[in-house]
Amino acid sequence: MHRTVVHLNEAGPSKIQAVLQNLTNLYTALGPDLRVELVAHGPGIAVATDPAGELLTGLLESGLQLCVCQNTLTTRGLTPERIHPQATVVPSGVAQLVIRQSEGWSYLHP
Repeated sequence: MHRTVVHLNEAGPSKIQAVLQNLTNLYTALGPDLRVELVAHGPGIAVATDPAGELLTGLLESGLQLCVCQNTLTTRGLTPERIHPQATVVPSGVAQLVIRQSEGWSYLHP
């Protein structure tokens, strides 16, 4: 099984689309034997507050786990109701990245 944690801390629509396209390509190349967490914090939280449409929906249906940072939600005054319903709130986005890497997950920061 391949396990990859993907780091998103930028909010530009073209950046979000590029990251989601990279994830689509990853699922295409590695198939069902893939587990991916997209960890969004800081400006990258935009992927969960202004969902990127069909591409994000398709990835979530493929098994993508969308993780958003509680610290960012707090700093920006966002409640969990304002984020994508399939997102999981983690206490700290950067800590989630460190935890996954210490567990042997591959790290990707496109």
